[in-house]
Amino acid sequence: MTTRILIADDQDDIRSGFRLILDSQPDMTVVGEAADGESAVALARELRPDVVLADIRMPRLDGLEVTRLLAPRTRVVVVTTFDLDEYVHTALRNGACGFLLKRSGPTLLIEGVRAAMAGDTLISPQITVRLLSRLAQAGPVARPATHPLTEREVEIVRLVARGFTNAEIGAELFISAGTAKTHIANVQAKLGVRNRVGIAAWAWEHGVATPDSHADPHDIP
Repeated sequence: MTTRILIADDQDDIRSGFRLILDSQPDMTVVGEAADGESAVALARELRPDVVLADIRMPRLDGLEVTRLLAPRTRVVVVTTFDLDEYVHTALRNGACGFLLKRSGPTLLIEGVRAAMAGDTLISPQITVRLLSRLAQAGPVARPATHPLTEREVEIVRLVARGFTNAEIGAELFISAGTAKTHIANVQAKLGVRNRVGIAAWAWEHGVATPDSHADPHDIP
């Protein structure tokens, strides 16, 4: 099946770039573009895309309101330059299936669309790290005496909590990105969480990730 995508962004070059990235995937096709929020809502209701990619700051209606009007019937992934916490919380509260930063690159954009189609929620690693690190502010949490994870899976969990992508996990542990993805799927099943955010939350809550280990790999020279 082909995933049908609507792109909503007031910048022509952004829409063109996203179209090139997504149309290059064999299982994706861009069915429409909108330069403002009202047009995005109207086109979504007319074209019935599987996924809408919505910028936050658009004329007439912003991406947060677009999300509120379309979700949950239509999957909306917010893709923006602005990573303010209030935007993240509002987007997710309004039913967004993901919150991605434009600077995160094409791979995460594609993963975000696929995650939305799978019923998952993907958030840019930089944002995940910042939000979840606050869980450590209440003080250290004792690690559980027992848990279902292997030593390798604990290593994977620590890296997920630090915001590593599958490729970065693979490079860090000298395994393939595909193997890292398999480990993450196994961890999700064992911990009973739905996505990487759930894995990272478990790591913080159980002391597997600590305040001195949450540096974003994208900020490491």
